[in-house]
Amino acid sequence: MSMDPDTFRGDVGVEGPEVYWRRRVAVLTGALVVVAVVAWACTSATGGSGDKPPGRSGKDPAVRPGAAPPQASASAAPSPASPRPEAGRGAGPKPSPSSPGRPRRPGDPCRRPDLVVSLQGEARVYAGKRTPRFLLTVVNTGRLPCTVDLGPTAVETRITSGADRVWSTADCLSGEREEIKRLRRGVPHVSTVAWDRRRSAPHCGAPRTKARKGTYVAMARLGAAKSHKVVFHLH
Repeated sequence: MSMDPDTFRGDVGVEGPEVYWRRRVAVLTGALVVVAVVAWACTSATGGSGDKPPGRSGKDPAVRPGAAPPQASASAAPSPASPRPEAGRGAGPKPSPSSPGRPRRPGDPCRRPDLVVSLQGEARVYAGKRTPRFLLTVVNTGRLPCTVDLGPTAVETRITSGADRVWSTADCLSGEREEIKRLRRGVPHVSTVAWDRRRSAPHCGAPRTKARKGTYVAMARLGAAKSHKVVFHLH
């Protein structure tokens, strides 16, 4: 259908040129809005634009339903920082020569649990002026030879009567008090202890009176190691 060229002229002449162009711009703008809405609807129906991250609002073709999500590569994961030794510190404290962790060597001080002390009386009854005598032995049960002080202050032989402390080898000492001995395993160190039948006191603080007749008990000790009690009688 052809239009009369005078149609536009008549409209322009009646309504004026400004009204005419306003109508044409409004019609053109409405058509553009309709096109944009249609395009947006088509894009939403096909899964959205490519700017959206896969696996959230859109469908990732690389991921199948039911499959586990891809793991990040080991090189991409940040590795935890390993602790660094502080300056001036080594792998750990080294044992000193006297440290219990150091292997024992022959001639080291004896360990108290390895020492066995025993005391044996010469007789059970001492009549008249007979002097009571005892055999004192110290044995090292450890694997290696060791050294220990067996002097009169380290190894004490004490005689008691009930709760009465009668006599001790540690009383009224003179001369050398330390006696270092090297003990081999299983070889006893033997010494003899004699009692003169007189009382004694620490630091010689009491007169040495003669002990009475009766029953007495002798026992030796070396630190925490103690011998069995030896019971004897003075007649």
